[in-house]
Amino acid sequence: MKVQLLVSEWCTPCRDAEEVWRRIAQRKHIAFEVLDVGQPEGREIVARLGVRTVPSTVIDDTLKHLGVPTPQEADTLTAGAPDRQAKSSEHYVGLTLETTSAWAIVAAAFYLVLAGAALVLGDGIAGDAPWRAPAVHIYGLGFLVFFVFGLGEHLLPRFTGAPIRGGGVAWLQQALAHGGTILLSLGFLLAARPLAITGGVLAWSAFALFACRLAPVLRARNVDAQL
Repeated sequence: MKVQLLVSEWCTPCRDAEEVWRRIAQRKHIAFEVLDVGQPEGREIVARLGVRTVPSTVIDDTLKHLGVPTPQEADTLTAGAPDRQAKSSEHYVGLTLETTSAWAIVAAAFYLVLAGAALVLGDGIAGDAPWRAPAVHIYGLGFLVFFVFGLGEHLLPRFTGAPIRGGGVAWLQQALAHGGTILLSLGFLLAARPLAITGGVLAWSAFALFACRLAPVLRARNVDAQL
């Protein structure tokens, strides 16, 4: 069973509808996606089914509900879907910013402030203060990478309409990146090569994990394009 929720950025009730369907998707074996009517996928469904309001729920290519469904209504609409044996860690990114995305952006801001302060105290990027090199790595590995993590996790699945694996694996990715940033920076500050190498390995592991999470999202988009 495929459940598609049509939404719009300006629609406040759409967030309530998304929350209802997210909870159903955790319990029921359904393919759930959130489609913005301002994007090509959403516009195509709107034109084909004659949808005139959001939020609207389309189930198996048929318009089934207008407005925000109650949990009971959502249960009734998906009564034919089997229950999940285990909680799924895959979900469709919608209007609401994921907790992991929010924390990644917060971390990016923190690293930006930290790197900026170190560079200023070290006479800028051309200075020779001992913390200049760590500051550059905090900026590149801390700020830029976490910024990409936060926005990439939120925007790419939404643009492609494909699920991304979240939950524990997303938190592990961020933990590895934090550890890599800290150890690599300390390695350069203390001239401790083993520490820097360990930080580099942790950072690389975070990149690899992020790539593994994004691969199914991009592959699904390519398959849809071929079809």
